[in-house]
Amino acid sequence: MINFEEFKKIDLRVAKVITAEKVEGAEKLLKLQIDLGDEKRQIVAGIAQFYQPEDLIGREIIVVVNLEPKVVFGLESQGMLLAAEDKNQKEPVLLIPDKEVPPGTKIC
Repeated sequence: MINFEEFKKIDLRVAKVITAEKVEGAEKLLKLQIDLGDEKRQIVAGIAQFYQPEDLIGREIIVVVNLEPKVVFGLESQGMLLAAEDKNQKEPVLLIPDKEVPPGTKIC
């Protein structure tokens, strides 16, 4: 359990996927370039077995933007996308806004 003050530290934003490609040599990883409105970032996500790169381009996703960058398979990941775990289908389901909003919109 975390208290509300700790929870408020998490910065969740809407991001638009600009580019997406498989990471060479890694079965599970996709490299995404995302637009956060005032900046562009790269994130690396383990969703390649469930999502085709071309299907993600132009989609809005929810991203944790205030994580420390992490190197994944030699690539810097500057955030983390959010997905629900569908235990029946055994695959992630990307969390997306109900309707389109500008990139960088804060989740409250």
